[in-house]
Amino acid sequence: MRYRALQLKIAGVILALHLLSGLLVALIVFTLLLLRVPLMTWMLRSPLVFLVICMMASFILSCLVMPIVVKYILMPMKRLNDAMLRIEEGDFSARVPVPPGEGDYASLYANFNRMATELEGTELFRKDFINNFSHEFKTPIVSVRGFAKQLQVDESLSEEQKREYIDFIVTESDRLSRLSNNILLLTKLENQQYVTEQSEFYIDEQIRHTLLLLERQWGEKQLELQLDMEEILYETDESILSHVWVNLLSNAIKFSPVGGELKIELKQEGEWIVARISDEGPGVAPEEAERIFDKFYQSDSSHKTAGNGLGLSLVKRIAVLLDATVTLESEVGKGSTFIFSLPAKMNNLVESVELLSDVKDQDARA
Repeated sequence: MRYRALQLKIAGVILALHLLSGLLVALIVFTLLLLRVPLMTWMLRSPLVFLVICMMASFILSCLVMPIVVKYILMPMKRLNDAMLRIEEGDFSARVPVPPGEGDYASLYANFNRMATELEGTELFRKDFINNFSHEFKTPIVSVRGFAKQLQVDESLSEEQKREYIDFIVTESDRLSRLSNNILLLTKLENQQYVTEQSEFYIDEQIRHTLLLLERQWGEKQLELQLDMEEILYETDESILSHVWVNLLSNAIKFSPVGGELKIELKQEGEWIVARISDEGPGVAPEEAERIFDKFYQSDSSHKTAGNGLGLSLVKRIAVLLDATVTLESEVGKGSTFIFSLPAKMNNLVESVELLSDVKDQDARA
């Protein structure tokens, strides 16, 4: 509609320009007639010649004025075109000043600026992703290559040194494998819009199973587990949700101090099923908490702790797919709590199952 209105506006300006040119020619002719110019007296003897000459004069005048007027009208479009050329050349900071009011160009400029802002954000994310991805892949590859080459050329290594080097190679290879798997899974989930596989399972049992899988990690740190979980039956993609607990629990274990406490709560609170996973780690500063779910972002910039910065990104994407939410409550020096909330779309399902069992028992006794 706005484009149509702009077309009509330009057409109106051109028509008005022709009318003004005709009026100006008529005024000149009338003035010359009042002055009794001989040429005008001669022209009036042939009305057809007079009319043709006036029309030609009006057309020539319009052609002379038209470029100036059109240039003025299309000046905003030139500004927009120049900004688009800057973006084409890679300058995503290009913006067009939005004129006051709600005119056609104001809307066009505002939409262009929003598009440019999105493109700039995407470009920054792309560069950041490539830089972090390159770093995360390059580090273990260099380590594997270095230790493997040492094993290949240095025949004086003792058996203990060889085992140590092999352990390093296995550890870094596992790190590469986890990174590759996480990237593939994250790519798959980002291209997925709906959860298609549905099955019923108990969330509390799923979390306990995850703790068993991670027993070696929390056992090495001698962590004390504090479990407060309700029995909750749920229906969704079980495999996708399991990645949430694996990543949240791994993250909590990673940052927990030796001999610390790992607290896990699972309760239904109104319309939500809420899981809280708390550790006694160093905590996260407010400025870091805003980026904690970004790809490859790690609050431990020194990379002293294992990880590739993709786990929490996976959790965030899974939350979107499941219509869930994930938030972080943290204070520096006092640990962190990740809160994952699922919509209780199967309210009272456990109670319904228990009621059905009671009815079956009564029928059996009858």
